[in-house]
Amino acid sequence: MNIDKKLQHRPGKIIGITASGIALALIGLGISRLTVSQTAQKKVSSPKSTIQIPQKVEIVALGRLEPKGEIIRVSGPSEELISRLEVSQGDFVKKGEVIAYLESYEERLAERNYIASQVVEAKEKLLASTRYAQAQIQEAQTKILQVDRPRIFEIEAQRATVRQLKVELALEREDLQRFQQLRREGVISQQSLDQQLSKTRQIQEQVNNAQASLIRLETELKANLNNAQAQLLSQKANLPLTQTQVALKSNQHNFKLAEARLRRTVILAPRAGQIIRIIAYPGEKIGSDGILEMGNTNQMYAVAEVYEADVGLVKLGQPAKIISRNGAFKKPLIGKVAEIGWQVYKNNILDDDPAANADARVVEVKIRLDDSKSVKALTNLQVDVRIKL
Repeated sequence: MNIDKKLQHRPGKIIGITASGIALALIGLGISRLTVSQTAQKKVSSPKSTIQIPQKVEIVALGRLEPKGEIIRVSGPSEELISRLEVSQGDFVKKGEVIAYLESYEERLAERNYIASQVVEAKEKLLASTRYAQAQIQEAQTKILQVDRPRIFEIEAQRATVRQLKVELALEREDLQRFQQLRREGVISQQSLDQQLSKTRQIQEQVNNAQASLIRLETELKANLNNAQAQLLSQKANLPLTQTQVALKSNQHNFKLAEARLRRTVILAPRAGQIIRIIAYPGEKIGSDGILEMGNTNQMYAVAEVYEADVGLVKLGQPAKIISRNGAFKKPLIGKVAEIGWQVYKNNILDDDPAANADARVVEVKIRLDDSKSVKALTNLQVDVRIKL
């Protein structure tokens, strides 16, 4: 008599024939062949048979489909009203592409543009002020040249005069010495000697006066140059401290703040992907669920919830087969284990079998699908996952 036993599977459990079923079949077979004889008893010896428990060949688990990088929920400032959406469900967007504008966008844009015009005006004023200051600097430099050149020429002329008078003084001193010698010899009179002495003294006074004038000219030149240099340095020092430059910096700071406030009213795509679901529409407030959901549906994954007792058998690169539980796609999908979770938690996907364990502890295992085209529009679809060991 053969006993057939229907095989049932649960997520993460292994299909196999139990040892107890085999034992019952053997006992039934023995009873059916047992005979009793009143006259003679025969000893029947049966050979011992070895029963092997089947090895696990695959792990079956419940799973769901999701895009690469999981589903991204795009949100904005809480309680803000949406002015307009720039995308529709199913659209593909690039990173940084505008998704939506908030109600305060127009107001913030006008504010930013007004401050931008103030920045332009402040720049023009600063340019005019800078040109004026540069003209003053140029004027101060010109004054230095005007002070420098004439005085230098005058000083050089005075130096030449001093040199000439010194030569004349040297000649007169030689004549005076000769006159003194002639007077001692009695050749000339005392009056002639006195006249030569007076002439020599006059030349000496002229030399002294010329030297004094030279010193005065040099002193005046140095003082005038120092004054002109001080004026030049003062003009240069005042150049970057103009009120227009302070106003420009203030406007530039306000412009940055206005830009930041404006950016908060524009919702951008955080990464490239497809719009999966629109949550909030124009005229509605942004709630805790955000504005929309998006993901990279060009590459889909099956996320299997494997029982914690079986996850140790799962290895990266193991082949897997994904089967639709409701016929959403006909042919099984093929993939490989790409990621094994690091956390054990209560299962999120519930089996439709009432006998299934609703409080199982599982680990998420991600299977990268070889071909995602047929399921790119089936995010969160419940599937059966079979991982081959």
